[in-house]
This record gives sequence, structure tokens and C-alpha cells, in this order.
Amino acid sequence: MPEKELVNLTVDGQTVQAPKGTYILEAAKTVGIQIPHYCYHPGLSVVGSCRMCLVEIEKLPKLQPSCATPVAEGMVVRTKTPETLRNRKFVLEFLLSNHPLDCPVCDQAGECELQNYYMEHGLYDSRFDENKTKRKKAFPIGPYVILDQERCILCTRCVRFTREISKTSELGVFKRGHHSEIDVVPGFELNNPYSGNVVDVCPVGALTDRDFRFKCRVWFLGRTPSICPGCSRGCNIEIHFNEHFNPRYHEQRVHRLKPRYNKEVNGHWICDEGRYSYHSIDAPNRLKAPALKKDGSFRQSTWESVIQEAAKALKQALLAHGPEGVAVLASPQMTNEELFCARRLFVDELKIKNVEFSVPFNGTVYSDDFLITADKNPNAKGAALILPSGIGIENLLNLCAEGRIHVLYIIQHDLTRGYDLKKIEAALDKVDCVIFQGSWDQATAALAGIQLPAAVYAEKAGTFTNVQGRVQKFQAAIPPVGESLPDLEIFSKLAAELDVHPDSTAAADVFRSIGENMEAYAGMTFQTLGEGGQLLNQGK
Repeated sequence: MPEKELVNLTVDGQTVQAPKGTYILEAAKTVGIQIPHYCYHPGLSVVGSCRMCLVEIEKLPKLQPSCATPVAEGMVVRTKTPETLRNRKFVLEFLLSNHPLDCPVCDQAGECELQNYYMEHGLYDSRFDENKTKRKKAFPIGPYVILDQERCILCTRCVRFTREISKTSELGVFKRGHHSEIDVVPGFELNNPYSGNVVDVCPVGALTDRDFRFKCRVWFLGRTPSICPGCSRGCNIEIHFNEHFNPRYHEQRVHRLKPRYNKEVNGHWICDEGRYSYHSIDAPNRLKAPALKKDGSFRQSTWESVIQEAAKALKQALLAHGPEGVAVLASPQMTNEELFCARRLFVDELKIKNVEFSVPFNGTVYSDDFLITADKNPNAKGAALILPSGIGIENLLNLCAEGRIHVLYIIQHDLTRGYDLKKIEAALDKVDCVIFQGSWDQATAALAGIQLPAAVYAEKAGTFTNVQGRVQKFQAAIPPVGESLPDLEIFSKLAAELDVHPDSTAAADVFRSIGENMEAYAGMTFQTLGEGGQLLNQGK
């Protein structure tokens, strides 16, 4: 695409260069000037209704909305003149005239633009003596969202989102004048696959998240950039976690996921399926300690003991039956780095050929033509590139059932999601030793003889390759739960016990090795990926 023509303007004395057609508000951001606004959102259409962003433009007699006025060559803009500041104060006074004093109990407190802008541009002596208009308070409008009409400032961001992004149009503005209010269309509820985004776009506390409501004050939350593992889209997210977590008083470390802007992947949005998947991070069925099965039940052990047992089983099977007697079932839930280390250990060093990563899922999945993909794995493309062609899960299970596989090393998979439990039990019962490396206690983990608890994505660093072929990095937000370890550390311990030179346990170092050894990732490092990720080399 041809580059847009650049125009030069001045904002508060600073020279700004912006593409032709850019609105003043966005152009000012490029030089660090933040113009207050409510109705404007970069992912939605412009309505210019809140009047908070009015600025003074030289040679124009009246203040102009910076969210709807394109830049022009030689334009001179002033955002902090007495008239613009007075306008902001009056707009705040108007918006707050009917706003309830809910700040102490409002979930938006701490990230509310009414609070922030009042402290910066308000601080006026109230002239309001009348009774405030009463509206419906705190009632559910869908499975994930609660609406408080008294807090609403009618910015209409939520209405535009349901019309323009989700294209479901459940919300609208009803009545007129100061009686106007946001509500759901009669006979409907806000129940679309992206409904949680209306909470993100709401600048005040009118729309709040039922899942997050009253759980944690936002000033206690730390924020870490990450990638959603819910499907192959790889939406960019922020993990919000309790920085003051104390296991004596809290059960939950991660409190919510929020979208992180990436123009090439998910824009400003994420789906509800991914947004509320964070519950699995602190789920009650997390594997928290290494364990060995004795007399039909698991007993907690030490990492030294379980690694020794796993290595012993692998050595005996390889010595007695050769590489054909061992099989490895990796996972598209694994990071590129973990897949690479698994290949180096099991394929390159131990010469195991019975390797697979793909397991079908027999349940119903939802997908659309916006963000949600049918593949619910974050790294199927990376697994296909890094691991050798698999033998097929059916062939692998048949080999197990025939007693030809003596050690089966399973990573993350719950095979009962694709096959009948009795079939899996019958196949794995013929295997001398089943090793499970994963994060949750589920049917397949229960059939193993050795359990190696692994960290989840929020507890480790790494990269995923999404459906577009875009490689994106993420970092750890919280430490691994209990005694669980990142997969890279588990592979390193196992390699050392097998007398194989272990790979680094640092994701950045392993990814550098991937860039040095694999053509599709050639030249890539954590630094070249940046915040937005990097496409695979062409043709890969």
C-alpha cells in the first residue's frame, strides 16, 4: 500500500508530523500530549458527542472536537488555553450533575476517567442543589456484564461496539434529553462471543464485569503482557494479578485478562472464551507436586526422585527395545522453545521416532470469521514446523495396545477429550510406564505412573506461532504454583539425568537457538520480535 501523505502541524508549540486524515487527538499522542476524551475510541466510529476533547485551532472562531477534526498542513492547535480548560471543567460539571457518589464501591475506581479528569481538569465548587435523576442500578444485562444506568455518561462506546464490532446490536440509547439511558433492546440480552469488551471500552463504572466484581481493587493489580492460549489466533492480552497475594488469605492470584492492542492480530479486542479462561490458572485441579504411583495411588515425591524414575524407565526401554519401544506425545499447547527442547532431547539425542503432537477433539467448538478459530491450540503451527512429521495418534495408540510401546511420555494432553476413556485405559494399560508432564489433574494424568507438574503460560516465558504465522513472545506474570516447574526446566533436569547435555532453561536463549537452526525462524530473537511479533520467513 502506498504511504499516506504527511502533513506538518503544531500542537502546544511542538512540531507534529502525521499522515493526512489523522485526527488531531491521535496526532497529539505521538508527541506525548494526551487530550481528555470520553466518546472517542480508536477502534470505533467517531461521534464527537462528549465535547470533552475540544481544542483551540488558530484562525477558527470556536473550539473544535479534536477527535473528529483531521490534521491539516500548517495547522496550529492549542490544548491548554483558558477557554479549553474552562470547557473541560463545564463538561465535567454537566456529566457529574447526575452521577452518583459510588466511588467507594465502584469497581472502576482507580481506572475511571471521570475520577482522573476531575482531578486534573475539574476541582470546581459544585453549584448543583437539585435531586439527582434516579435510574436502574447494578442489574445484569448478560452472563458477563452488569449495567448501572446512573453511572453512565452516554458516551455510546458500548452501543457502537455491539453495532460495529460484534455486529449484534443488543445495546441502544433509549428515551430523550436528560432521560436518555443505555439499555438492552427489549427481549434480548448482551450475550455475544465478545460481550466482555463493552466493559473495557466503558470509561466509567456503568458497565462492570460480573466475574471481577468486588474481587480486587485495581491498584493491587500488577500487569504483565502475554498471549492468550485459547485458540490459534494468539490474541495479545495483559494478565492482571494480585501483587499482594498471600496464600493464607487469598485463593486467586490472577483476577482478569484484558486485551492488549496489536493491529495485526486482534486489534483492541479479545473474545469472552479467552477472557474468562484465566480460571484454569489457579484451578483446584492443578498438579502442584511431583508424584509416583504406588499400589494404585499417587504419592507426592521429590523432583530428584521422579526425574530419576522417569530417566530409569526411558533408559531401560531404550536398552531393551531400542527407540521403537518409546513414544512421545508432545502438545501444540507447548511453546516453540519447549517443542525445540523436546525435539533435541527425544528425537536428536534419544533417536525416538514415535513422536506425535496432534490429538483430535470430539466436542463442539465455536469459531467465526473475526478472531475465534476452530483450532483451540495456541501453537499448532509451531509444533508442525519444529517437530518431525508425526506417526499419527491412531497408530500410536495401536502400538500401545499391541504392547510395542514400553514407555509413553505424554505432555499436557487429556486423551479422553478425543477418545473413549475405556479405549485409552486399554491402550495405556499395555504400556510399562506412562509419564505425564502437565499442569492439571485429569483423566490421562490419572492413568500415568509418574506425574511431572508443569507451569502454565502465565507462569513462564516463551513464544507461540499463531495461525497467521506470526511469532509472538510472552513473559511470566506469576511464579509457578506449588512445586511445579516450567517445561524447559523439567526437560533440562531429565536431560541431565539421561547424561545428555541439557539445553538452557531461559526461553530467550532457546529461541535464539531456534533462530540459528531453523530456516522458518532464521534471524529471530526476542529482541526482533518486539511487542507485536514477527512473521515467519516467507514460504514457511
